[in-house]
Amino acid sequence: MAEHHVIPFSTYIKVFSALIGLTFLTVLTAKGMDLSPFNGAVAFIIAACKAGLVMAIFMHLKYDAKSNSMIIFGSFGFVMLLFIFCVLDIYTRIPVESTL
Repeated sequence: MAEHHVIPFSTYIKVFSALIGLTFLTVLTAKGMDLSPFNGAVAFIIAACKAGLVMAIFMHLKYDAKSNSMIIFGSFGFVMLLFIFCVLDIYTRIPVESTL
């Protein structure tokens, strides 16, 4: 059985500060910047960074068995594969003009 790892309180404060900073960055990019075609990509990258911090520290995946991390990241890879297929389907459609 794996032993329990105690994370110092200062680590929680640092991660919390990083999450608050990334949240402000999300709001700044959504309201203050116009990245036209890259708005969604930037939002997903920031969200992935925040999710990674939460999973690694608050869900203790950093100190857990590597097989659990492989399962989590494998499922994220599968979701990204499905997302890529959806994006390819949408952007490779032939435009149809209305007959009305």
